[in-house]
Amino acid sequence: MPNKNASKIVVIGGGTGAFTVLSGLRKYPVELSAIVSMADDGGSTGVLREEFGILPPGDVRRVLVAMSHSDRLLSDLFNYRFEEGGLKGHTFGNIMLTALERVTGSFEDAVDEAGRILRVKGKVFPVTLDNVRLLAELEDGTVVRGETNIDIPRHDGRLRISKIWLEPQAQLNPKVVEAVEGADLVIIGPGDLYTSIVPNLLVSGMKEALKKSRAKKVYVTNLMTKWGETTGFTAADFLVVLEKHLGKRMLDYVVVNTKRPQSERAQHYEKENAEFVEPGNLPSHPIPVFGDYLRNRGFVRQDPERLAKVLMSLI
Repeated sequence: MPNKNASKIVVIGGGTGAFTVLSGLRKYPVELSAIVSMADDGGSTGVLREEFGILPPGDVRRVLVAMSHSDRLLSDLFNYRFEEGGLKGHTFGNIMLTALERVTGSFEDAVDEAGRILRVKGKVFPVTLDNVRLLAELEDGTVVRGETNIDIPRHDGRLRISKIWLEPQAQLNPKVVEAVEGADLVIIGPGDLYTSIVPNLLVSGMKEALKKSRAKKVYVTNLMTKWGETTGFTAADFLVVLEKHLGKRMLDYVVVNTKRPQSERAQHYEKENAEFVEPGNLPSHPIPVFGDYLRNRGFVRQDPERLAKVLMSLI
C-alpha cells in the first residue's frame, strides 16, 4: 500500500541522467514518478519505431530498470544487448516493450506491465502519447532533423543550437499533468540538454502544469558538456536555455557540481570534445546548491547516493 505521508517526487528527463537520480531516490520512502521524453529515434529504438510504429522504448527501459526492485538478473536481462544475428544492436527490454505494446494494445499499458514484471517502485509516464520528431536550427540557419542527428552531430559541433521544436506539436500525457500538479518535488535533469531534457518541456501543457504545481522545482546541471549540444557551456548557460523554455522564476534551486574529475578520468571525454562544466555566472535565483556530486570512480557521472541526499534535503 502507498504511504500517504510519503513525499511525491517527479523526475523529468531521460537517459543515464534519469537513471542516476532514480536509482538514488528509490532507496528513500518516497512516491516516485518518472516522466520520459519520446523524441529518441536512434539505435535499437529508432529501428523499432520505424518497423513497428511504436513510441520510443529506450529511455523508458532505462528508467524502469533504475526503479526496479527485482533481482539483478532480471534487470540485466532488460538491458541485455544482442551482439550477433538478426537482433544485433537490439536490447531485450526494447523488444519486450514492443511485444507488450502489441499484446496490451497500448504503449502506456506495455510500460505498466513491464513495471510489474520488474517490480518497479513508482510510475513511469511517457511525456506524450503522440509520435513526434525532434528538430533543431543551428546558429547558421541549418536545420537538423531527428534526435539522433542532434545527439551525434554530423554538423560542425561548435555551432550552437538557436531553436529546437517537435513535429508535429505534441500534447501532454494527462497522467503527467496529474503527477506534476500533485508533486512535492520536481527534478529536471541531469541529462543531455537538447535531446533528453528540453524535449519534455516542448510538449504543449508541460509549462502550464509546472507553473500550477506547488512543488519545489530543482534543476540538476550536467558534469560535462556535450559536443554539438552544449559545447563551451557553463552551468549558467544550461540554466539560461532551461529558463528560455520554462520561463523565469519557475525554478527554486539549481544543483551544481564543483568537484573536477581527475585528468585520467576525463581523457575519454576529451576525445569527444567534452569539457568540465564550470559554474559560470549563476544568478542568486534559482538558489544554487553547490557541492561534490561526482562519483568516485568510473565514468564521470553524478553519485546517486550523494545526489539523492541533497535532493531529499530540498523538500
